[in-house]
Amino acid sequence: MAWVGRELRSTIDKNGTLVLSLDQVELTEPGDDEVVVCVEATPVNPSDIGLLLGPADLSHIEPPEGSQAPCLKLTVPPARLGAVAGRIGQSLPVGNEGAGTVVAAGRNAAALQGKRVGMYGGAMYADYRKINMREVIPLPDGASAADGASMFINPLTALGFVETARREGHKAIVHTPAASNLGQMLQRICLADGIPLVNIVRSEEQAALLRSIGATHVLNSKDEDFATRLTDAVAETGATIAFDAIGGGKLGSDILQAMERAAARTPGAYSRYGTTVFKQLYIYGSLDTAPTMLDRAALGYAWSVSAWLLFHYLPKAGPDVVQRLRQRVADELTTTFASHYTRTIGLAEVLQADVLRAFDRKATGEKFLIDPSLG
Repeated sequence: MAWVGRELRSTIDKNGTLVLSLDQVELTEPGDDEVVVCVEATPVNPSDIGLLLGPADLSHIEPPEGSQAPCLKLTVPPARLGAVAGRIGQSLPVGNEGAGTVVAAGRNAAALQGKRVGMYGGAMYADYRKINMREVIPLPDGASAADGASMFINPLTALGFVETARREGHKAIVHTPAASNLGQMLQRICLADGIPLVNIVRSEEQAALLRSIGATHVLNSKDEDFATRLTDAVAETGATIAFDAIGGGKLGSDILQAMERAAARTPGAYSRYGTTVFKQLYIYGSLDTAPTMLDRAALGYAWSVSAWLLFHYLPKAGPDVVQRLRQRVADELTTTFASHYTRTIGLAEVLQADVLRAFDRKATGEKFLIDPSLG
């Protein structure tokens, strides 16, 4: 038997034309260790948007001339083409994770037949997905596809932050932007695990949301006394590690400076080279694509700035750690790791200019869920 359905793909050619298309694809019978899943829910994450839109200019979006299949055309400015040189000419499927019902299972995966599962592995913006059984997790009884759609990237990233902090000897964490779905998960984890967390947000509404789930330290980066309050919060918690999804601008530098100022409050900590307290900033996103700015003169010499990516972290963590984290997500799927969506759309609606521009805003608190059955 074969399963025919749509799959959303993104292609950039050598001239900088980016085409988004809903292609008809046919999936054959699953292999011994594979399942075919009818996709029922898949989230729109920043990493998905990066593949979907690349560095395209969204001011002008149009259907390609003479196209029969549903598709849209955008343009990548010449100055930005170098950033995507490795994908030129490739038609790439979009969507890192999702959930749905197993409609066919290979010999070794027969126990999954008919079960609703969460899954990870790309190409999720589709009606059907054939995937290895090791990349799926059966959902708890009563859990919906929407519950399981985001059970990999955000939950494992939040847990990975905590694991990283512990492994490196830090006792408290700073996180920004903290009111995202991921940020809320991190706050719940830290409350459950007894880890102090300093949350940085950009509005009072976001601050109120975090306080409503038990956050103690919530700072608005737009407040005039932000730097002073951040230093106080870092001094109180002892935070020496930060995870920042904004990336561009000087917020990361501000956080490191607050850590240095807090450390310098300890009697005898002064040195012309700064304190000896080590401070770590991990950048795990690019919500602001501007250059990252660091005021090194105020940081001393005990600090580091590095990138953090879930896809790099998991292989280093090892299979035992990964299995432990995945099991915790499954056990706490509708509590600690519950995701909230502001809008659910059909697969075809992704090919609407206003929807693409809404994706590109990457606004905190605005999260889309795709349900292919809606069209």
